Amino acid sequence: MAAKPSRKPDNEHPGRLQMADIARLAGVSTSTVSRALKGSRLVNDETRQRIEQIASQFNYTVNQLAMNLRSGTNRTVAVVVPYEKHRRQNFSDPFLHGMIGALADVLTERDYEMLLVRMDAEQLTTLGTLVDGGRTAGIILVGQWHHHDQLNAMADRKLPLVVWGAQLPDQRYSCVGGQNLVGGRLVGEHLLAQGCRSVAFLGDRDLPEVAQRYRGFTAALRKQGIKHDAALRKDVPFLAPDARRATLEWIDSGITFDALFAASDLLAMAAIGALRERGLDVPKDVLVVGYDDVDFAAHFHPSLTTVRQPFQLGAEAMVDALLDLLEPTSEAHGHELPTQLIVRESSQRAQ
Repeated sequence: MAAKPSRKPDNEHPGRLQMADIARLAGVSTSTVSRALKGSRLVNDETRQRIEQIASQFNYTVNQLAMNLRSGTNRTVAVVVPYEKHRRQNFSDPFLHGMIGALADVLTERDYEMLLVRMDAEQLTTLGTLVDGGRTAGIILVGQWHHHDQLNAMADRKLPLVVWGAQLPDQRYSCVGGQNLVGGRLVGEHLLAQGCRSVAFLGDRDLPEVAQRYRGFTAALRKQGIKHDAALRKDVPFLAPDARRATLEWIDSGITFDALFAASDLLAMAAIGALRERGLDVPKDVLVVGYDDVDFAAHFHPSLTTVRQPFQLGAEAMVDALLDLLEPTSEAHGHELPTQLIVRESSQRAQ
């Protein structure tokens, strides 16, 4: 007969319930307790409920690190967001919110925990310590930036690493990202179809993803015999104040344009605010297109035309790629996700 739950645990740490104590109180083995607290279907409902009741009564929580050490497995994944001092991308950027939220959901569905890490981009070579020290099974890096060679070096040492970014030549690390060239081309074609011929561009072309978006955009212009004017591009980081300042500089210097393509929705929204400051209407005077399709884009005024980044598909692809890398015979590979232009009010001429 199973012991009654009211019995006090007797162990060498008074007040600290151990898994063995729960096993004695429930009249089962410690392995059954472990499986039950992890939600295993191998434990019948009656036994699982009895174990959960005892654990709840004594405020017992699973020490996941200890379980990992005992089992030789690790079910924690580090999601790393690099920080670059000279670019200063804010952690509250809506793109980061969307991607991190999607990754958290997918990891939970795969029965993994997420360790969120903010790291100086110049210290990326130390990422290996997260795995070597046993804190995580692998790493998902949200942002490629300009560290292609460093990432290749980490892949060469077989670090389980997956990066959100652009597909680049000689890429030896696993990389998942949208079709940036296609996305830029779709924007160019759309604005040309709206009758635009003088389009401003905001975005840091030193970053691989932004560079590809710009290349796709200018390729669409060249196809129609239009060369993009260097005066109509400004290399700004993913920061709203920089986009506002750049847009005001164009207007105040007398440079005119009939459309603006921003490399992110955040930049596009800041640009729209600057245009309004100078009495210009969107889309009546200037058409605006962003990139990402963050949640707020559809509710902005005017609703923002943008290229949709598939956050959910991207998160699933990155997690699956990382789990593949944890297999002994796996190899790194790239995965480009389809992009889609979402046309809304900000880029449509009044009929």
